[in-house]
Amino acid sequence: MLEALSGRGFVDCVAVVTRYFGGTLLGAGGLVRAYSEAVLTTIDEAQSLGLVVERERRELFTLALSHADAGRIEAELRDRGVLILRTEYGHDAVLHIADDDAARLSAIVARVTAGSGELESLGHEWVDVER
Repeated sequence: MLEALSGRGFVDCVAVVTRYFGGTLLGAGGLVRAYSEAVLTTIDEAQSLGLVVERERRELFTLALSHADAGRIEAELRDRGVLILRTEYGHDAVLHIADDDAARLSAIVARVTAGSGELESLGHEWVDVER
């Protein structure tokens, strides 16, 4: 099972396979094949459903917006592949964004906010990115 996970590039994860004895003795080789196949099938299914995430180091930003514009701008950013971690609503709506290309992100923000949006850099963090 570990070889199946690591062979597909998975780290820091666990797989659990439960086999109920059905009266057939598989032997050591048969058990290895059965457990490996169960893990690989599950990985394929999870990937096809978009349930697999990868952890990547990304730069963090905030973008303060008026409440009137926040929903539209957030949707436009998501449509362009920008990872929005969360939105906080207070005096302004503040989008928390993670990206690996600050220049590209700045250009996108400038485009969708007509130049009025200002990104504030918060450093780096490991974030989960859906694949």
